[in-house]
Amino acid sequence: MRLRRAAFLDRDGTLIVERHYLSDPGGVELIPGVVEALGRLRESGHALVVVTNQSGLARGLITPEEYERVTARFIELLGAGGIELDGIYHCPHHPDHSGPCRCRKPGTELFEIAAGELGLDLARSLYVGDRIRDLVAALEFGGRGYLVRTGYGASEVEIPAEIGVASDLRGVVEAYLGGLT
Repeated sequence: MRLRRAAFLDRDGTLIVERHYLSDPGGVELIPGVVEALGRLRESGHALVVVTNQSGLARGLITPEEYERVTARFIELLGAGGIELDGIYHCPHHPDHSGPCRCRKPGTELFEIAAGELGLDLARSLYVGDRIRDLVAALEFGGRGYLVRTGYGASEVEIPAEIGVASDLRGVVEAYLGGLT
């Protein structure tokens, strides 16, 4: 059985407008063009997987119930645009509050778990985020990483040569799908 390609996507600042420690579902707002870009990735055969750090949980700034309500609203907004995700994986830790872990990006554990559960090829996948730490998995596994300039990506300056840069997810999809063989 051949493993599928995936698009591993950060949530805050990449798919939705960055809101510092988002706890209110009313604050969930998709970044313009996200639904169309995800649709193109889906049409190209990619699994759609969100991998997100949620340190607000460890810090006590977000309750698990608030995280779940925000996630439900996020899924609802994507669904209204015809997009269904294959999985959402989150790290609820922060080293200063809950100790070190392998699941917090730049750690790769959540990517490895998703690959095992969903039958994904990490080396042939796309990784998109608004911080370099979101893209370390691409460098480690040999996939293609792109930094978006939405969210915190607008201020990232030290970008490894192997990482592409685009203004937003639409730009990533244009560049990435144009380069697939």
